[in-house]
Amino acid sequence: MEKDVATLLSLHAESLALFTDRVHSVRADQWDDSTPCTEWSVRDLVNHLTAEQLWVPDLVTDGLSTEEVGDAYEGDVLGDNPRAAWDTAARAARRAFAAPGALEQTVRLSYGEAPAVAYCAQMITDAVVHGWDLSRAIGAPERLPDALVGFALEEVTPYAAELSKSGLFAAPIEPPPADSHQARLLALLGRRA
Repeated sequence: MEKDVATLLSLHAESLALFTDRVHSVRADQWDDSTPCTEWSVRDLVNHLTAEQLWVPDLVTDGLSTEEVGDAYEGDVLGDNPRAAWDTAARAARRAFAAPGALEQTVRLSYGEAPAVAYCAQMITDAVVHGWDLSRAIGAPERLPDALVGFALEEVTPYAAELSKSGLFAAPIEPPPADSHQARLLALLGRRA
């Protein structure tokens, strides 16, 4: 899919804003609650997304490979203030992708070289889907912005069936009969809206 850089950066900012809103909505007594990601608590989910953002400056700005970064972001990256840790990581990721020429380069991911625009698109999709996971876990509104849902659905559809083979994603499920784009996106990723 051909990606317009300005649109991609706008969607990236919007996806981070969505997740930021949900992180700031987590009550003190909810951090250990379960999420639709069965292995993860609310804290684990926010930790995962925060670590994902921490990778971006290393891979995009510094040109490092995932092997060179190694296990720098394994374990707890949230510390005593999960909201501040998320905010700092999200701002750094946004700056890295928005830097002049950043999306015109190639990044070195765990599965090989990829265009930075494809990496950014993956990060948007991850933030959107996990934004829904976090919304459900904390009782926040689950309706996601149409533009983000449409983008993520278009992004993930070509490879959704392969994701479950990695063991990191649930198998796709059948969406409800009167499905929406959001229900289809979630079903592709093994989630029931």
